Amino acid sequence: MNKVILIGNLTRDPELSETPNGTAVCRFAIAVSRNYANSEGSRETDFFNVTAWRGLAETCSKYLNKGNKVAVVGSLQTRSYEDKDGIKRNVIDVVASEIEFLSQKNSNGDDKGFDGDVAPARTVRPTLEPIDDDKLPF
Repeated sequence: MNKVILIGNLTRDPELSETPNGTAVCRFAIAVSRNYANSEGSRETDFFNVTAWRGLAETCSKYLNKGNKVAVVGSLQTRSYEDKDGIKRNVIDVVASEIEFLSQKNSNGDDKGFDGDVAPARTVRPTLEPIDDDKLPF
């Protein structure tokens, strides 16, 4: 099984392009803070390259900006290339299958990300009514 779920903030604006056959592809990077502090007491951050395809790519390009908080569900994919000095480099990318936008828009319609001026998006759950167990058939 190859599945990854990450929540982080975009480190740069998304870059939308097309393959030679016209398929939309959007690339961006996210910063994800670790859950624990290092020996100096500070939390470290990991950076992940994310690739989205087709309609998801177009949506990301249209609505995401640097600093926005997102949840990314996808798979890891490795690739290699030679840099300008002829050294072989290996890269791991997250190929997104789902992306949820977690930054809310303020009254001006602008998204807020790192600065924390806007509360994070919340999921509203319905209140549950108690069930009378005496009426259950089992």
